[in-house]
Amino acid sequence: MNYKYEKKGSEIYKKSFSIIRSETNLDSFSKEEEKIVVRMIHSSGLTSINNKVKFSKSFAKVAKEAVINGGNIICDTNMVKYGITQNRLPSKNKIICTLNNQRVPDISKRIQNTRTAAAVELWEPYLKGSLVAIGNAPTCLFYFLEMLEKKKLPLPSAIIAFPVGFVGALESKEILFNKQPCECCIIDGRLGGSAMTVAAINAIASDKE
Repeated sequence: MNYKYEKKGSEIYKKSFSIIRSETNLDSFSKEEEKIVVRMIHSSGLTSINNKVKFSKSFAKVAKEAVINGGNIICDTNMVKYGITQNRLPSKNKIICTLNNQRVPDISKRIQNTRTAAAVELWEPYLKGSLVAIGNAPTCLFYFLEMLEKKKLPLPSAIIAFPVGFVGALESKEILFNKQPCECCIIDGRLGGSAMTVAAINAIASDKE
């Protein structure tokens, strides 16, 4: 049996984004913010997240400038790193994930924290002018915030913070958004994950929808 279904990738994207916009109230977002939210919905199938995504005042503008200016994209996990569509990146940006660095297990033991948190200690050379994307572990975001507060790491240009789960995800994102050490974007509550994080990066990276 031959099933009838859309086979053109461009048409699937076009129709998907049209459905999302018809079913979702996006009035509270700027044009640049809306593009990010639409791609996040597309990656998750959740039109209800429009009420959960929060942007600091200039996040969309600053994050886009960081990418256009060749800033590094620093990821907490390889799931985020390898999900980014490289041909959307405007400046051949380096995509950095230090999680598998051979020094990470020893750092993890020293700081008595997870490997994703330990990997943060290796971000220092890459942070200036960067876009940081945390899409998995709350411990990574907590430890990054601690390091920033202690001035042990330079500030990035902007942070996408979508750690996911039942322990620490909500709290870590709340702390970031309340303190706003730099421009940032979060999704409230337990929701998050690598797919939505990648979607946000891909939306920021290119004007092409």
